[in-house]
This record gives sequence, C-alpha cells and structure tokens, in this order.
Amino acid sequence: MNETYIISKDRRLLQPDRLQHLIKQTYWASKRPLDTIMKSVENSLCFGIYFEGVQVGFARVITDYSTAYYLCDVIIDEAHRGHGLGKQLIDAVVNDEALVNLSGLLATKDAHGLYEQYGFVKDSEKFMAKRKS
Repeated sequence: MNETYIISKDRRLLQPDRLQHLIKQTYWASKRPLDTIMKSVENSLCFGIYFEGVQVGFARVITDYSTAYYLCDVIIDEAHRGHGLGKQLIDAVVNDEALVNLSGLLATKDAHGLYEQYGFVKDSEKFMAKRKS
C-alpha cells in the first residue's frame, strides 16, 4: 500500500462527516441519515482507509465472531478510486484475525469480479431477503 494510505480498525479514527460523504456516493444508501450511519458503526466491526489523516474509504462488517460475517458498506471515495484501495480493503477484511475462519456473505449489484478474487462466489439460489418497509 502507498505509504500515505493507512487501513485501520480503530473506531476512534472514523470521521462521521466523511462517513456521511462516502455513504452519499453509494447507490444503496445515499439517503441514509447520519444518526443511522453512526448507530450502524457502533454495532459493527469497521475498517477505515485514511489519506493524510482524512478518511477516504470504509467497510463495515456485521458478525457473531463465531460462524459468519456480513460485509457491507464498502466504499472508496470517488477521488481516490483507481489506486487498488478497494482490493486492499477487502484483503484486510477477509484476512482479519477475527474473521479469517468465518463464512462471509455480501450483496453487490456490480462488483462481483472484485469479491470473487477473495473467495466469494455467486449464490442466488439459497439466499432470501426481507426489505424494510
């Protein structure tokens, strides 16, 4: 990784205003309010990417730390895309000591190729979803 980019699980480094900015760039949660973002952070294992002290990436993991995890809200700021940060972020998640021996799940509309590089496979025959009203 370029020396100016740092990946950390340290929750104290997360920057709420930057998290909201990043989430607004997504197709799945662009209207998510800040209080919802912060509550989701409080109840998840979070990974941040920082460039010169500014948060430019994020991934959130929901897990029981025993059997499975759900990877969500994976985002790289538009201004920092194209540097391999998404790959480095996914690598950090799947190789994290708390997650490495667990089964992982995720949902994506357009990034299948990225996740397949890290062992995720398409499996739409088994999964079901209940959407909030």
